[in-house]
Amino acid sequence: MNLFGVLDISGSALTAERERAEIVTSNLANSETTSTPEGGPYKRVQVVFASAHLQGSPFSEALASISDLESQGVRVQQVVADPTPPVRRYDPGNPEADAQGYVSYPNVNPSEEMVDLMGAARSYDLNASAIQATKSMIESSIDILR
Repeated sequence: MNLFGVLDISGSALTAERERAEIVTSNLANSETTSTPEGGPYKRVQVVFASAHLQGSPFSEALASISDLESQGVRVQQVVADPTPPVRRYDPGNPEADAQGYVSYPNVNPSEEMVDLMGAARSYDLNASAIQATKSMIESSIDILR
């Protein structure tokens, strides 16, 4: 693999982790939403990652054609709803309460979401560091060639 392919792979991971962080923050923002346009409480969603063939930069495509290697990266394959049932809390004064006085709240655990968010942020930071290291290697290679 060439260094430009490494940039493509890290770039795809940055995009995927950014989307993961957006989904997690959406889950956190809706953790108390008891009524949605679809009916019922908000449903927690998660991302599913998959490997992806990258349509990289012109540099990486040219170098890949020389070396016959294709870059693989990561992408968000789909966003899926968590099948966990809603959490029912007794709150008879709430206008969303059913006949027994229970309100269905989203199946969002804020602690779990924060751990997911920290994981996405850490992965994003690591890929940003990988890009910086790769850029330094490319600059060093150019300096050697001078």
